[in-house]
Amino acid sequence: MNFADVLPTFSIALREGFEAVLIVGLVLACLRQAGQSHLNRWVGLGILAGLGLSALVGFGLAGVFGVLDRSAAPIAPLLTELLKVALGTLAIGLLSWMLVWMTQQAKQLKGEVQSSVQQAIGNGDGASWKIFSLVTAAVLQEGLETVIFIAAQFQQSLGAAIGAIAGLLGAVVMGLLLFRFGVRIDVRRFFQVVGVLLLLVVAGLVVSVLKHLDAAVLLLGAANLAWFADLCAGAKETCVLGPRLWDWSGWLNDHQLPGVLLKTLLGYRDRLYLTQGIGYSAFLGVVGTLYFRSLAQRDAAPTDRPPAPPVDGSVDGSPRPSA
Repeated sequence: MNFADVLPTFSIALREGFEAVLIVGLVLACLRQAGQSHLNRWVGLGILAGLGLSALVGFGLAGVFGVLDRSAAPIAPLLTELLKVALGTLAIGLLSWMLVWMTQQAKQLKGEVQSSVQQAIGNGDGASWKIFSLVTAAVLQEGLETVIFIAAQFQQSLGAAIGAIAGLLGAVVMGLLLFRFGVRIDVRRFFQVVGVLLLLVVAGLVVSVLKHLDAAVLLLGAANLAWFADLCAGAKETCVLGPRLWDWSGWLNDHQLPGVLLKTLLGYRDRLYLTQGIGYSAFLGVVGTLYFRSLAQRDAAPTDRPPAPPVDGSVDGSPRPSA
């Protein structure tokens, strides 16, 4: 098992899982305050449905990669690289949106959840389905973001799976401490720290996506397809990555300590090419600026921050998830 695969998936699963836990906790608190605790079982069913659908997508993607890996068809390697590029690009978009947009919307999330629950309760016979759908959607959204990242970066890695499971368990434990036992957790600081870590992890994913894109273009060039053949003519190592910026594999290999730790935390690569360096820097420059600007805007905005949640997890004391 490669333990370098554990930390990225752990941090993403912990962050995504804790956000889902906060939403579920708010739903349960709203139901308790409204005297509708008999709907709690629909919350549980929604959690199971969201997790089940996320796992189903994960197994489906793993199955597709497995079929391509075992296939002897000449086009299989190309399809594998293109799928990695597509999933990686999707993961970058989803996680960047989560870091920036969700940070801006975090203060409104509590009110939105309360409003949705109140509307569901007022729906009479349809309340159970509304609650089930609300929770399923919340869990599924966070689950899909985690699954797509794992599929894009690690495919069938055991370490990635262990990291994701550990992250989800950590999120559940934090939720229990917060809502059940009334332990004070600085939710805002948690999301800030994990947000910075995820920013670096996703920047590393940009480097990986460019590597897979280059591999796909090389395969297209080898197949003498249209202008790809001319684009890659004479290419020895890369086709679209440009000149090599450095090769530190001899003394700081990214498969061994401490290089593997730098790769995990900072997106370091012992062999880096010009296009990868530009992509990494551009991502941190653009998304990082938007993220920290959204943090500053959120901190500057007036807020009626509620007190810490009491032991009974009532709505009035429920925390607002901050990124």
